[in-house]
Amino acid sequence: MTEETLATTPHDAQRRATELAILDALRSVVDPEIGMNVVELALIRQVLVGEHESEVKMILTTPFCPYAGSMLAQVKEAAESVLEHPVKVTLLAERWDPKDAGLAW
Repeated sequence: MTEETLATTPHDAQRRATELAILDALRSVVDPEIGMNVVELALIRQVLVGEHESEVKMILTTPFCPYAGSMLAQVKEAAESVLEHPVKVTLLAERWDPKDAGLAW
């Protein structure tokens, strides 16, 4: 390993630990129609941890989900419970496939 790699490794490990803590917190957000959490449903597509602001990119199980507003607010609140700064929740236009969550319907 180079000196540069050694210097960045602890930071990367800390960032990964934070990402995992956020994902763990997001397990408290349950899709009320399906009864599974957003992590199990594979709705969380990316967690970007920054120094002053972070972002969670997610999708919904259906484009016209009646619980979208509530779920987005819950994701923001759960992620911010781990961090000491604001979290932006970005809703992606990508379609959800139950197979991503290991479901066979």
